[in-house]
Amino acid sequence: MLVRAGHDVTGIDSDLYERCTFAGSLPEVRSIRKDIRDIEIEDLKGFDGVAHLAALSNDPLGDLDPDLTDEINHVASVRLATLAKAAGVRRFVFSSSCSNYGAAGDEMLTEESAFNPVTPYGRSKVQVEQDVSHLADDSFSPTFLRSATAYGVSPRLRFDLVLNNLVAWAYAAGRVYLKSDGSPWRPIVHIEDISRAFRAALEAPIETVHNQAFNVGRSEENYRIRELAQIVYETVPGCKVEYASDAGPDRRCYRVDCSKIATRLPGFKPVWDARLGARELYQAYRSHRVSVEDFEGTRFKRIAHVRELIKTGVIDARLRRLSTAERARVAGRAVA
Repeated sequence: MLVRAGHDVTGIDSDLYERCTFAGSLPEVRSIRKDIRDIEIEDLKGFDGVAHLAALSNDPLGDLDPDLTDEINHVASVRLATLAKAAGVRRFVFSSSCSNYGAAGDEMLTEESAFNPVTPYGRSKVQVEQDVSHLADDSFSPTFLRSATAYGVSPRLRFDLVLNNLVAWAYAAGRVYLKSDGSPWRPIVHIEDISRAFRAALEAPIETVHNQAFNVGRSEENYRIRELAQIVYETVPGCKVEYASDAGPDRRCYRVDCSKIATRLPGFKPVWDARLGARELYQAYRSHRVSVEDFEGTRFKRIAHVRELIKTGVIDARLRRLSTAERARVAGRAVA
């Protein structure tokens, strides 16, 4: 999207999920294969802006090792912002999250509402916002995009996101499978609309976005999980709604008001809603004949994939890539 808008784009990624491409291909842009913890000031010189999305990106991964989540999501993010500022990068757009609000109940939440994260992932996002905001000055302008829960088809689609997951179960198993009691509120936003928000923040006048947080999504796109299940039920033929035997309330419950981004960032024009997204997902799953093993196995389930990489010696427990010699030693121990 940024390339089509005429921007010169370079990607930095550790490529943990290089084996996880679902469909299509990744954009042809210059790419640096590097862990966020290893980025140096030379990697950042000459750029006008950084769009920072690198993180352990869901709650199961965050719970794998809370200290590691802090190291990558929080400490490395603040270090990245500090290096970007030193390198002369003017704009720093951080991928924060509505998970910051955590357990919040039925109230509509604005960017001024209190934080109440309930997971290591959510806490890490709060800490980055708080620490990076202190770096803001006339030469360095951070912006914090608190995205709602993502959904939608992409080359490295995630099946662990609520709408993506519900449609996958409905198509592959004929049941809309709910792991909670369906009562929690959740705002959702298509990945394309999240991308539109990043573009709008990077292109907006600096005074509009300087040291500001924005809830990313549409205010009308807040749903109870059971409402999303009903949408999926009405989208996927022949499925039924089913609750897990241990389904109970989910502590994560929040509704967000997205009027600030609508008024302050007129360049942000979201186009998706839950029904359109459910249809897109259903058509993609049907086209690729997705099976339960696909989204519950090691290829597309993030936590399972990471555990497999550790088990096979591709990375160590700190998610660092192992050398060829180190991998051989791991393989030898596995055989023994």
